[in-house]
Amino acid sequence: MTGNHQTLALMLFSVFVAVTLGITTWVSRNRHGSAEEFYAGGRLFSPMENGFAIAGDYMSAASFLGISGLIALFGYDGLLYSVGFLVAWLVVLFLVAELVRNCGRFTLADVVAARMRERPVRIAAGTSSVTVSVLYLVAQMVGAGSLVALLLGNTGEAARSWAVIGVGALMVVYVSLGGMRATTWIQIVKAVLLLGGTVTLTVLVLVRFHGDFDQLLRTAAERSGHGDAFLAPGLKYGGDWTARFDFMSLGLALVLGTAGLPHILSRFYTVPTAQAARRSVVWSIGLIGGFYLMTIVLGFGAAAIVGPDAVRGSNASGNTAVPLLALDLGGGPDSTGGTVLFAVVAAVAFATILAVVAGITLASSASVAHDLYASLRRRRSRPRSEVAVARVAAVGVGAVAIGLGLLARDLNVAFLVGLAFAVAASANLPVLLYSLFWRGFTTRGAVWAVYGGLIPALALVVLSPVVSGSPGALFPAVDFQYFPLENPGLVSIPLGFLAGWLGTVTSAEVADEAKHAEAEVRSLTGAGAA
Repeated sequence: MTGNHQTLALMLFSVFVAVTLGITTWVSRNRHGSAEEFYAGGRLFSPMENGFAIAGDYMSAASFLGISGLIALFGYDGLLYSVGFLVAWLVVLFLVAELVRNCGRFTLADVVAARMRERPVRIAAGTSSVTVSVLYLVAQMVGAGSLVALLLGNTGEAARSWAVIGVGALMVVYVSLGGMRATTWIQIVKAVLLLGGTVTLTVLVLVRFHGDFDQLLRTAAERSGHGDAFLAPGLKYGGDWTARFDFMSLGLALVLGTAGLPHILSRFYTVPTAQAARRSVVWSIGLIGGFYLMTIVLGFGAAAIVGPDAVRGSNASGNTAVPLLALDLGGGPDSTGGTVLFAVVAAVAFATILAVVAGITLASSASVAHDLYASLRRRRSRPRSEVAVARVAAVGVGAVAIGLGLLARDLNVAFLVGLAFAVAASANLPVLLYSLFWRGFTTRGAVWAVYGGLIPALALVVLSPVVSGSPGALFPAVDFQYFPLENPGLVSIPLGFLAGWLGTVTSAEVADEAKHAEAEVRSLTGAGAA
């Protein structure tokens, strides 16, 4: 990249950082420091505001950079991510949004603990929430590293490392100073910028092909080197039965994982009522649906205009397909239009990463303070403010995410998010659905459901080709690959549901009918909800 690209992109990104830091500073001066203010923004956001914030929280670096890159490299098979991420919101809308808003206060554990023994349930759910959040954060860190490497002309691993560290430091500042209110406004600003940038690129791609989408697809297939196979299933996931099972595993994880993501569930507590939570989801589905339709155009546009070879040459996983597409659409590397468009897209992508990591860090620090700390501290010890503990936890979570982000910097960000979705669907979704809908569910069942999904999911990832035994693994020089699938969802999600059922039917504990009746009335009517 030329110096003009670097300078302009860094200037635009600096403007966004300055604006968001200004929002954070303003919010920090106008808050009263309560847990409700820090975790839920005082529950003062409208459905439209929260819908934009949910969209901003959900449309991550995986969506903007990773999915488009996968479509550019693998064509039809990359579409699974767009479809899975969008269809998942139907599960959230019909099964989760209103009920979670009525039953809980700040975290997933609140919903489950309402009718169980609190301590073991909060420890299990808190551990799972932090694990999922850290995995999701790693994907955003990898996206930040890829962007900076492209922006600075692939000057080496040092540039990526400093980008990851810088993003981690900023997210800690956002969360520790501004809490949910600042995070929400950052996500709203980011959603507007991202949608605006995506619409612009989509229009330019379609104009390049005179509005002929069929011509776009044919050109992409020709440049891919795979011909018609580029537009048919199987290029990435159809080679053998292992690849096909991996395809099914990924689809299951994407569709079911959203309903178990801690940072998405926490957004339902920022509105005053359950009806507002449902309307928030309707707003977010409209925004997210339009965005994912446009990622399809961008992915095939990158394949047709930039070419898979150039995309792969810039980043082996395809994470830089959209910035390269913007550069070409603007007129090329040496043109003013190319410089401006590339800089805008790079700045929007940075904004995307910052906004998403702020939301995830807030959700994970809330789980540490509200669930783990409150459950594990000794009764005689001097109690500390939950909010103070959450701020300290944000620093710790940020440090862990930075370390793992540096380790996984060569993996595709959409693929990494797929792993986080698999763990969320395996550990969080079974205990959530059982708690909401099973009258006889017990404390042992809840704990077993969480660990019965979490532990197998993590173990299978460690034993998969993602970690060892393949050229693109985290540790390519060693081989302890015993599980053939890259995504564990096909095995670990059923295990989570099975463990919850087994723990309940083997438990001597009798389910509290009165507590279930109270939780059921609250979830369906909102009576007594916080």
